[in-house]
Amino acid sequence: MGLMGPLLLTLAALAVTVFLLRRRRQPSSKTSKPLASSGTLSELMKNGHRILDWTTELLSSSQTGTVTTFMGVVTANPSNVEHILKSHFPNYPKGSHSTTILSDFLGAGIFNSDGEHWRLQRKTASLEFTTKSIRSFVSSNVRLETSSRLLPVLHSFARSGQIVDLQDLFDCLAFDNVCQVTFGYDPARLDSSGDPDSVAFSRAFDRATALSVRRFSHPFPFTWKLLRFLNAGYERELKAEVAKVHRFAMQVVRRRKKDGDLGDDLLSRFIAEADYSDEFLRDIIISFVLAGRDTTSATLTWFFWLIASRPEVKARVLDEIRAAREQERERTGTATSEAVLTLDQVRGMDYLHAALSETLRLYPPVPLQTRACAEDDLLPDGTPVKKGSTVMYSAYAMGRSESIWGEDWKEFRPERWLENGVFRPASSFRFPVFHAGPRMCLGKDMAYIQMKAVAAAVMERFELEVVDEEKPREPEFTMILRMKGGLPVRIREKEF
Repeated sequence: MGLMGPLLLTLAALAVTVFLLRRRRQPSSKTSKPLASSGTLSELMKNGHRILDWTTELLSSSQTGTVTTFMGVVTANPSNVEHILKSHFPNYPKGSHSTTILSDFLGAGIFNSDGEHWRLQRKTASLEFTTKSIRSFVSSNVRLETSSRLLPVLHSFARSGQIVDLQDLFDCLAFDNVCQVTFGYDPARLDSSGDPDSVAFSRAFDRATALSVRRFSHPFPFTWKLLRFLNAGYERELKAEVAKVHRFAMQVVRRRKKDGDLGDDLLSRFIAEADYSDEFLRDIIISFVLAGRDTTSATLTWFFWLIASRPEVKARVLDEIRAAREQERERTGTATSEAVLTLDQVRGMDYLHAALSETLRLYPPVPLQTRACAEDDLLPDGTPVKKGSTVMYSAYAMGRSESIWGEDWKEFRPERWLENGVFRPASSFRFPVFHAGPRMCLGKDMAYIQMKAVAAAVMERFELEVVDEEKPREPEFTMILRMKGGLPVRIREKEF
């Protein structure tokens, strides 16, 4: 997908909360809402299964929307977020703790670097993401993948009556698409037609990601580093899986440079830009694949679950799809036979854009992000930050903040994003789902285009019945905010 820039470090939040010893209460004149917890070890153990909601309760009980913990500062205050991500951006790098954890897998790729190395990659990537050709390339790829694979797969499940995990299907779709956009390779996970090398690569990528995340659960870095030194435990498997991913990516890079067969994918564009080393290019493509592999799939999964119990939202989206088809019919004089709406058509779908934004507000793919403080600082709300300490901002808590979104924040209401029927974006410091400031996600616009194209194509042709619709769906807190247990659905094909 290319959604949302850095997707790495959510598990750092888990380390912060699980190993948090105490929370220093901030003075507050409020008495209507008691503190959710004292932050003792027993409270942490009790809330270990609901880290995101518990952290949100701690932040909502604070007068400033910020809490200072034993492990660092956690905030849901938009002024603080702007301070960290923009006004004082140089003082809040990713930091060596986080980049070291992921360095074996990601190397010095754009989402795992700071300073000049990051600026070089960001500059090149920014130039490429703003070109019309890359946007067209992304759009044509997602349309082709959706029409030639996703829709036929859904059709087969509809014919068989088989229950299918929608999240798993979207995972495969996203992985196929991001690999093609990033380095022009089609792993063909969605229809299982990939060759043995692509199957091995995709499996190794999944496993390397999961094992890398485990490092965040260690309270002290020396524990996982010792396992790595001894080549023991999960670190041994991680080393083997990373080697498979790196070997495959390096083969692609060297083959492309040797053949000179350059296209519109990102790897081709980086090769054409300058004489970068093979290792540099390898790290670039691995980082972009990681950034886009599951983010759209997670968002689409939450979206289809949310609208399943909201027929009025589905009806408005379908009205918007019909209007787009009718406008095309009036323009050309004939009914279009295209299975997936065009780039211009999905761009004009403001209500669907709003519904997806509302999904992202409640279920941001990266619920918590961490930064390191380079020098002593004072946040706008008066919270002091010591040099070397960890600072986190919670997009999850901000999406559930009454002070930001009003008393109806619990409601799934796409209309909050519309003004006279036209989509109006919120400040990125109130809605940091795509990050903000210099590290703002380069793929934000393309992410929306892809999600809208897929959602519209599926909704136009199929009725999805969520199995156990009344059952609460819990977020699974891993690299991104996925739906625990997936989303089992029955599929019924509409007349079209």
